[in-house]
Amino acid sequence: MNERSLPQLQAYEGSSPRPVDFEDYWERALRELEAQPLDYELVPAEFTSPLADCFHLYFTGVGGARIHCKYVRPKTLSGGKGGPGVVMFHGYACDSGDWLEKVGYAAHGISVLAMDCRGQGGLSEDNLSVQGTTVRGHIIRGIDDPDPDHLYYRNVFLDTAQTARILMAMPEVDPERVGAFGLSQGGGLTIACASLEPRIKVAVPVYPFLSDYKRAWETNITTSAYEELNYYFRFFDPHHLREDEIFGRLGYIDIQNLADRVQAKVLWVTGLTDTICPPSTQFAAYNKITSDKELLVYHEYGHEYLPYLADRTLQAFMVL
Repeated sequence: MNERSLPQLQAYEGSSPRPVDFEDYWERALRELEAQPLDYELVPAEFTSPLADCFHLYFTGVGGARIHCKYVRPKTLSGGKGGPGVVMFHGYACDSGDWLEKVGYAAHGISVLAMDCRGQGGLSEDNLSVQGTTVRGHIIRGIDDPDPDHLYYRNVFLDTAQTARILMAMPEVDPERVGAFGLSQGGGLTIACASLEPRIKVAVPVYPFLSDYKRAWETNITTSAYEELNYYFRFFDPHHLREDEIFGRLGYIDIQNLADRVQAKVLWVTGLTDTICPPSTQFAAYNKITSDKELLVYHEYGHEYLPYLADRTLQAFMVL
């Protein structure tokens, strides 16, 4: 993988195109989201804790899909008033994770709502019907459908905003004290959430996925999270006759094109040896954020466990 130096990365503006109707696309999507009720169902979890109440939470997302989250709230809130909250998003093909990490936040007075992405490792449904291939990855799901509204990640991005709005509507949560957090795919969804729900106050994206697809394709993507782009061209467009069209379509679900909408305070975490989500793809989005932001660089680390990060993340949300 041929990556740039840190000064070059800090000046990089991305390679993938931004569709001319990008703003109209997302304004139309947000109008659809506005029509979705914030109703939800709480089911007590089998996991219990003396520090927190734990629930499975279900809501109906755009298109009628049933979305599952884990909800963990403190048993007591200081002063009995609405406290802070954090929405959490998971990595590619995984799920919303164990209860224990969320109980740690609840022990500090923070309610947590962790979403399962549609059709991945958790309990959320993917009821999207599309034309074209659905094999080998979610990025390309809907890429051949004539209607770009049928892109898989359009609905997932909207799910993140709906998840945040549900948490903000909880009686025990102050809607002005909500943050967002995730790693890899979850990092990309953190940016999507903060861009589509401007009330998010603090966002901590860690080596985010779903950014600058053309640059990702130009790197050695056969070993990265973007390998499905290579798969798509290899089997469906080997002469790249539709290359411009494909990358133009992906521009609708590229977080670098949403980044300038973010109003939250951002703590962006990246490793400069990342071969899964190349640093240049991440900086393409980071450099477009205009809100208060901080870059936390792990120079010798890649897409892996990052020491001290859990503590730093909690501290970022303690200011909510």
